[in-house]
Amino acid sequence: MKLISWNVNGLRAVISKGFKDFFNEIDADIFCVQETKMQEDQIDIEIASIFKNYNSYWNSAVKKGYSGTAVFTKEKPINVSYGLGIEEHDKEGRVITLEFKDFYLVNSYTPNSKRELERLNYRMVWEDEIRNYLIKLDKTKPVIYCGDFNVAHEEIDLKNPKTNRHNAGFTDEERAKMTKLLDSGFIDTFRYLYPQKEDSYTWWSYMFHAREKNVGWRIDYFITSESIKNKIKEAQIYAEVLGSDHCPIGLTIK
Repeated sequence: MKLISWNVNGLRAVISKGFKDFFNEIDADIFCVQETKMQEDQIDIEIASIFKNYNSYWNSAVKKGYSGTAVFTKEKPINVSYGLGIEEHDKEGRVITLEFKDFYLVNSYTPNSKRELERLNYRMVWEDEIRNYLIKLDKTKPVIYCGDFNVAHEEIDLKNPKTNRHNAGFTDEERAKMTKLLDSGFIDTFRYLYPQKEDSYTWWSYMFHAREKNVGWRIDYFITSESIKNKIKEAQIYAEVLGSDHCPIGLTIK
């Protein structure tokens, strides 16, 4: 089974920048998107035609043009839920959970702590809530958790760790929450397969030709329950795919 996750930084904008070609070429069983930045009533004929062979699920933010997630799946899920059941988080359209026979899929767009870390306290609350949610799901069946998590976990996961030490996405607090999640029975699939692989990033600033120089961060992940780690076949980073400041990532699982 092939799964893809991509923060598209605006689905309508990326459609004409190679999204359609990549979507068709990769032919994923499940394709997860973050930062759709659109409401369902903005889906036009062109967008609908791309996903015509998939079951589509959308979770849009109350605030228009902001956040939002979507999942496109060939197999119809047993059940679909939106958010965490906590209004403070759910109004931003950040989580979609699909239940299948053998696993849960959770597509998530983690809040950014922002400059000056103005949203770090909120982010810490979010981290605890999403971890508790995942642990609860994992007690029923294995979890595949993916998306833009807005954190580079270890120094190997960004180009300039020392100069970014206290910046959003690489604070000690955010990194510790990721460690706590992984210590709760989950694994980072890319690092599981490639523990020492360097210069593997999923996001680059639009400034200073960062992408051309590969001055990036790995902040997009496929996390799975540890109980299914033996089923992981491959974890991919499609750094060559343009259109967004993030690139798609993939997971191939038995």
